[in-house]
Amino acid sequence: MAILKPLSPFTDAKGKIPFELVRPEIRKVEKQIAEQVDAFDPGVAPYIDYICNTSGKRIRPALAILTGGAVGSITDDNIKIGVILELIHMATLVHDDIIDEATTRRKELTANAKWGNGMAVLLGDALFSHALLLATEFDDISINRKVGKASREVCEGEVIQSQRRFDLTLTKEDYFKVISMKTGALFAAATGISANLSGADEATEKALYDYGMKLGTAYQIYDDCVDLVGSEDAIGKTLGTDLEKGKLTLPMLTLLENATDEQRKKLNKRIIEQQALDFEVLVGIADYAGAIESALDTAAEMLVEARDGLKCLTESKYSTGLIDITHYLDDLINKCRK
Repeated sequence: MAILKPLSPFTDAKGKIPFELVRPEIRKVEKQIAEQVDAFDPGVAPYIDYICNTSGKRIRPALAILTGGAVGSITDDNIKIGVILELIHMATLVHDDIIDEATTRRKELTANAKWGNGMAVLLGDALFSHALLLATEFDDISINRKVGKASREVCEGEVIQSQRRFDLTLTKEDYFKVISMKTGALFAAATGISANLSGADEATEKALYDYGMKLGTAYQIYDDCVDLVGSEDAIGKTLGTDLEKGKLTLPMLTLLENATDEQRKKLNKRIIEQQALDFEVLVGIADYAGAIESALDTAAEMLVEARDGLKCLTESKYSTGLIDITHYLDDLINKCRK
């Protein structure tokens, strides 16, 4: 069996580990991911094993497990849906790194940097298809459909984002649509599908789906800000790719919206001509720091809404765990402000 590396520390500013509550179940997720690696042909398995060891903090499985506990009880199905969504997430990361020409993730070489774009595309496809195959093991076909829908939304979000690179007509509404698809969809699937698997009624399932969507969207806004102001050494992946690749994220859209006519003209010219838009250039043109702050405020407001949506749940250590995750992200947002 393939052996996965130990989970990286996942602590907030206060040293609290929001996923510690479900650590035993996360270990089961790790074990099952390792077993899925072994399901591939021996000629392919080492590549998949490498990707599984350089992708993510298992946020989506943790959300699925916490949701199961918050609604009723944690079952093997909650573990399984977490594994499936994590494999889909890893596939999207492989493809994202190709598109962004990123070379590192979690301080390791990306698949495309290690083996080239062609091999990386195929490996991402292999992970996607294997995840969808696993979803067919659920007896309830509606679960299969929800997994398929979430997968399609992620891919559609990436397609739309690629179409709209360097597009000055992009609106904030367009931006929110894209990130709700490319990131929010899998968070929402983790909480919504898991609630369904644990026997939640329709209203509770919808509330948890909405919680996941808001949490995922807030996380993407934060990640977009980190791409602009974060440290590669601290974050462990290639940063600064959004501006280079013409992705107009919320801070840039806010910058364009609040700029003077002259500032907007300078920014538009650089975007249209696909000139470099690095930190020094932006600071020299408009209120760059203010745009970052505004975006982080938006993410923080979404986290408040996400917490409010959990009021339908009975108080328990698991529902508290779902709330703690929003506070953890709040801490990350506050670190980004400094």
